[in-house]
Amino acid sequence: MRKQVLVTVARGETKVAILEAEGSPAAEEDENPRGRRGSRAGSPAAEPEPAGEPKWRVGELYVERRGSRSIVGNVYKGKVDNVLPGLEAAFVDIGLDKNGFLHADDVVIPGVEVARRGRTGGKGQRIAELLKPGQEILVQAVKDPLKTKGPRLSMQLSIAGRYLVYVPQGEGVGVSRRLDDRERDRLRKQASGLDLRGGGAIVRTAAQGAERENFEHEIKYLHKLHEVLQQRAQETAAPAMVFQEADLSVRVVRDIFSKQFERAIVDDPQQHHRLQSFFTRTAPELLERLDLYKDDKNPLFERYGIDAAIQSTLRRRVDLPSGGYLIIDYAEALTVIDVNSGSFTGRGRGARLEDTITKTNLEAADEVVAQLRLRDIGGIIVIDFIDMSRARNRDAVLKTLRKALDEDRTKTYVVEISPLGLVEMTRQNVTEGVREILTKICPTCEGEGVVLSEETVAIDAERRLRELAAERPSIEAFLIQLHPRVAALLAGGPGRPLLEIEAETGKHFHFEGSEALPIDHFAVSLEGSREGVEERALPFIEGEEVLVTIEEPHMYNEDDAVAKLGGYVISVAGAGRLIGKKTLVRIEKVGRSAASATLVEGAGIVDAVQSNGTGDVDHGEDKRPRGRGRGGRGRRRKPAEAESKGGD
Repeated sequence: MRKQVLVTVARGETKVAILEAEGSPAAEEDENPRGRRGSRAGSPAAEPEPAGEPKWRVGELYVERRGSRSIVGNVYKGKVDNVLPGLEAAFVDIGLDKNGFLHADDVVIPGVEVARRGRTGGKGQRIAELLKPGQEILVQAVKDPLKTKGPRLSMQLSIAGRYLVYVPQGEGVGVSRRLDDRERDRLRKQASGLDLRGGGAIVRTAAQGAERENFEHEIKYLHKLHEVLQQRAQETAAPAMVFQEADLSVRVVRDIFSKQFERAIVDDPQQHHRLQSFFTRTAPELLERLDLYKDDKNPLFERYGIDAAIQSTLRRRVDLPSGGYLIIDYAEALTVIDVNSGSFTGRGRGARLEDTITKTNLEAADEVVAQLRLRDIGGIIVIDFIDMSRARNRDAVLKTLRKALDEDRTKTYVVEISPLGLVEMTRQNVTEGVREILTKICPTCEGEGVVLSEETVAIDAERRLRELAAERPSIEAFLIQLHPRVAALLAGGPGRPLLEIEAETGKHFHFEGSEALPIDHFAVSLEGSREGVEERALPFIEGEEVLVTIEEPHMYNEDDAVAKLGGYVISVAGAGRLIGKKTLVRIEKVGRSAASATLVEGAGIVDAVQSNGTGDVDHGEDKRPRGRGRGGRGRRRKPAEAESKGGD
């Protein structure tokens, strides 16, 4: 598998993409035919290969924004806020908005045996005996705050390097399980006998091919970091951070960049210098693979189509090559992925249903893993594959899924296909995914994905109008704020419920509002006499001239047309030929939700009217009053008064 790392830095955020393509990594001499070294001062701009050859695909995406950096790996001097024996956990104040969660399994105190869930047979001290409110402890964040939960904490500190993870309170040397057995044995021998100062170490996947001198050099550096951490912890008052993990680009490159990666391309000089310093200290042999991208006219992420991949993480549907598709639904407890055959009906006349289903499921298994990595989906995941009748086909799909997961660096656990055809799996949830960073909860539906229908709101509004009339018997009329579509159902819907309510209560109701209102909005804007409410409620008076846009033909009379102003409907006689045009109309009759009007003679098409350059129509010295159709109600004149002034 060929891989590249791309880093782009924009105002307020850093984005990192890992690109993957089929084939073996290019040889080092083939990568740099001109002997270019990305680390050399004054080196030419990197010239990445076009996205089409080889065919690169975005494997993983990471986004980090200023002010909302991940806290995973940060070490804090915290203060125990509360200990809950029933949960075998404590909440620790580390100086953030939410207290951190520390479970008994993550409590580590040298020389003390802690009772752990299901592993010590009840032996050891319980958390309430070890931690007390107000006690100061050193903890490390192992999970970011997610949704309503605070960060997950551990007292088992670890300091990550390129080849090793140093665990001061651990013991022995472990090797990543992602390496093959032969390489694991070789690395274990190379790392044996290291001076761990009573602690432990884990050899990382990126250490493949490393020698003993690499480990010896890095363990000294990690010891120095630990000494600095301990000194800061003694000098700092809780709650406070005493050690901060590296920023996104260094963190990703440190964790994954190895000889398997062809290049790391960075478009920011400062970030390039930071990575250059990191490679110089940890892996000088990889400096040649670090390039600075200098093409300002063709942004790095656009050149590789990564911006399109970022946008795809927001879509619910993901298409498969054969015509099938996935539907990805997020819930609080789990993520559900549904596989559908879509337009794929098999190949050739002899295609069988089982073969069609199996091919779709095999494609889906690969794409599911790709989406899990791309979107960084964590927690419980349920995949609903299309039902297969043959056991060997089910096994093939499960095998394909597990093989694809070999490329996933995040810990996963997959259960066999259930009798219902579902595959259940878990994927470690450490940080927020791209989707969560780029989006926020919809303020209208509050994340539910649905809102009340107009009919439901109208029925509820009927009840509230009756209650309003009963509660205020001395009031003659009311002006109610409603969404225009709800008001239209009340005034002119089936059975015309507003007329019935007014007949029953003896009250008069008028409505105002715009499409910007939430569909279930209901508020009393004005109450009082009928004349006073009508003066405020009705947008026009009879005889008034207003500028409107003719929007659509009349439903029943093809010679007439309709204009709409903020949900208020104006039927204009004889305007059927003026669809899409602006024109002056004279209001002839005014109702609560609609009015009828006629064209003003000589002002049929807006092109015949001169503009004064401000967006209003200029009629010379005769400035006509601004009605609702001209940007606001303005001051309205009575018809007789308007005639005396030569206006309306």
